[in-house]
Amino acid sequence: MKKILVIEDEEDLNQTLSFNLENEGYKVIPALKGSEALAILENESPPDLVILDLMLPDISGLDICRHIRSKDNLKNISVIIVTAKGEEVDRVVGFELGADDYIVKPYSIRELMLRVQAQLRRGEKESSKDTSDDEPNISYQDLLIDTSKHKVFLKDKKISLTAKEFTLLKYLIKRADKVQTRDNLLDKVWGYDSSVTSRTVDTHVKRLRSKLGKYGDNIETIRGVGYIFNKT
Repeated sequence: MKKILVIEDEEDLNQTLSFNLENEGYKVIPALKGSEALAILENESPPDLVILDLMLPDISGLDICRHIRSKDNLKNISVIIVTAKGEEVDRVVGFELGADDYIVKPYSIRELMLRVQAQLRRGEKESSKDTSDDEPNISYQDLLIDTSKHKVFLKDKKISLTAKEFTLLKYLIKRADKVQTRDNLLDKVWGYDSSVTSRTVDTHVKRLRSKLGKYGDNIETIRGVGYIFNKT
């Protein structure tokens, strides 16, 4: 049974989320404060996924996300941020700290359930890849993707990417010179179906471009369709 930690200080909403998640067959651990959540993360077996509100009464949700990604035993937990802070800068900061998804309040419970399912499916796929034969490294000119170490290098200098940025870059380069629709990227990189709308792809692409130096321009926007990594 998958275990989900719900960190949400609005007690009624926490109860609603917990009730719906339990109906979906998940084991739920609720936390109303950041300090309570950190104690759970440190003293219990890690959850498979964390639903994280940013605006907590004692500790910032961003600090909790940073803590999760800094710990070897926690860093592979899927994190979905749910918050009333919907500005693009807030999304970028959340993704930069390693959040896997970002949902702005108010949101539908059905959408959240779909995103939870998608993240857990994605985690299972990544785990199965870890036990299979290593993928070959991928290179383009002086850009190198070390698939076994999940690292990217530009002229031998490491580029710091989040897990989703790494997966997105790898997917685009492996399919270079072929247009990838947003729906396809949501499906293949995030595990969402087309019934879920999200600005997640655009936010990740923008951030990825800013980190790739001269190769940021290789990721071209195809207006109204999606993106392409140009090699030609």
